[in-house]
Amino acid sequence: QVQLVESGGGLVQPGGSLRLSCAASGRISNIYYMAWYRQGPGKQRELVAQLFNSGGTIYADSVKGRFTISRDNAKNTAYLQMNNVKPEDTAVYYCNAGRLGPAAQYWGQGTQVTVSS
Repeated sequence: QVQLVESGGGLVQPGGSLRLSCAASGRISNIYYMAWYRQGPGKQRELVAQLFNSGGTIYADSVKGRFTISRDNAKNTAYLQMNNVKPEDTAVYYCNAGRLGPAAQYWGQGTQVTVSS
C-alpha cells in the first residue's frame, strides 16, 4: 500500500501563487509516476500534471506555462507550483501515484484550492 497526503491548499487571489505538496509513504519503491488531478465544482476530475521517473512530464493545456510539477526523492514528496492562478483553477486537487509490480494506483484525500479576490 501507498499513502499520499496533500497539503498547501487554501485561498489565493487571482494572479497569486501557491505550492501544493504530496508526501508519499508505504511501499513506494516501485512508484513510476506521480501526478496531480483536480475536480472543480460540477466538473469531472481532470489531469493537471504528471511526472514520470524518467523526468518526462505531461501538463494540461490550461496550466502550461503557469504550473510546474516536481519531486524530491529524498523526501518522497511531489510538488505542484501554481503561479498566476485564475478563478477557473478553483478545485479540489488530488495527488495520484502509479506503481508497478503489481500495477496499482493510489489517491490522496484532496486539498481545496480557491482562487478569489
